[in-house]
Amino acid sequence: MNTLITGQLVSEKESLFPNLENLFCDINIQEYENAVHRAKESVISFLEETNQPFSGVSPRELRKQFENIDLNDPAISYDEVFDEVTRLYIKHAVAFHHPKYTAHLNCPVVIPAVAAEMLISSINSSLDTWDQSAGGTLMEQKLIDWTCGEIGFGSSSDGIFTSGGSQSNLMGMLLARDHYALEHFNHNIKKDGLPEQAHRFRIFVSDAAHFSIQKSASILGLGEQAVVKIKTDRSFRMNSVLLEDAVRKEIENGNIPIAVAATAGTTDFGNVDPLTNIAGIAKQYKLWFHVDAAYGCALLLTEKYRHLIQGIEQAHSVTVDYHKSFFQPVSSSGFILNDRKYFGLITHYADYLNPKDHDENEIPNQVNKSIQTTRRFDALKLWFTLRIIGKKGLGTYIDRIIHTADEAATLLENDPNFELLNRSDLSALVFRYSADPFKTFDLSRINTYIKSQLYKSGNGLVAGTKVNGQFYLKFTILNPLTTIEDIKSILNTIKQYGNEYIEVN
Repeated sequence: MNTLITGQLVSEKESLFPNLENLFCDINIQEYENAVHRAKESVISFLEETNQPFSGVSPRELRKQFENIDLNDPAISYDEVFDEVTRLYIKHAVAFHHPKYTAHLNCPVVIPAVAAEMLISSINSSLDTWDQSAGGTLMEQKLIDWTCGEIGFGSSSDGIFTSGGSQSNLMGMLLARDHYALEHFNHNIKKDGLPEQAHRFRIFVSDAAHFSIQKSASILGLGEQAVVKIKTDRSFRMNSVLLEDAVRKEIENGNIPIAVAATAGTTDFGNVDPLTNIAGIAKQYKLWFHVDAAYGCALLLTEKYRHLIQGIEQAHSVTVDYHKSFFQPVSSSGFILNDRKYFGLITHYADYLNPKDHDENEIPNQVNKSIQTTRRFDALKLWFTLRIIGKKGLGTYIDRIIHTADEAATLLENDPNFELLNRSDLSALVFRYSADPFKTFDLSRINTYIKSQLYKSGNGLVAGTKVNGQFYLKFTILNPLTTIEDIKSILNTIKQYGNEYIEVN
């Protein structure tokens, strides 16, 4: 009887809504199953057939394949579109899960988070208000509370999931700016715009900090001139003595220090600024203390290395990138505050969305804390991960990664073909090939050539950066499957290309 009734209802819907066989709804379950199955097959093929991190295709070669594609053509079948996407994308996708991918801050992802992605995309909740997400709101808040506790914040702390570290850093600088103006000038920037003193606001970062702090200053109307860069020490950590000198100098020059942004895990070197010292200076000069732990949040997972971010608990705000160090698919990040009251600086009420009486009725609307409105339920990925793998399980991955990076550093130090700039608190190593004993060649040119050849071959990928105007190669080890044997293999390939350059030139 139930089967007949269901079939009758489906037939009625199909007659009422013809040609809607691709819409995600109850009458198209079979279509959904077929599409998802085909997608699963493509992913499995990607895993099975990937024998190196990259195909080596050039932009020119790949662009040619797009020339005859007309997106206004009639619809094609799933088989055809998957074949097309395999040819244009999957075949040339950079494989972050491959052990010889050691370039940027891209991690392999864990399967529980991938499973969660299917629910996130299909159910498609929006996490801005309670009436669009319900349980999703509470799950996200539970994960924020967990993160606050891991950082060492108290019961008044709070946070929000964001699209990435750049957005989180922007929010940190936004609240630093608005809080200072309100606290010291009784000026509400949200309502009245920038105060006349804003052009004298100053934010302090190390010269190894992420560029998003400068970008944030620009977006916030302070200009890049508002960012004062502090030289790092020999280990590429912010020099806290020079920081205090710079703060005093800006005050003497009539400027207004408002914030210091420390880095827990610099992009190039993976090192952590002296957070406790910086926290003391921030407190003394009444500065907002922000910690960009987009990379270094990994240290929250490991008992062995947790001490390296001691002092983070004294911050006003913290950036956490789960999609870097917690093995989550992009995007999954967080902005964490030591006191939820600061979110009031950016809260806006809209009658159709989050009317103020919702606060009085204790209805939790996450949009009150976000500069985004519509947001994916990215928190579900972390929920799956913690419930299935757990903090300790993830922590073992981090321990292994740091150990491999330490082994790689020793290898580089003991090999006369290479120069290692510095050891890492985490897993980023900056080095260069320097086998030319007479230094008759430009080492920057040699290492630039090496990096380009590695990319063309696709057999092993490393990143590149400049330090004091000189080009260096960089390992960013974020895969627990990467072994010292993989590192040796990449280094041997680097030697091969380096020797090739010297012989030809």
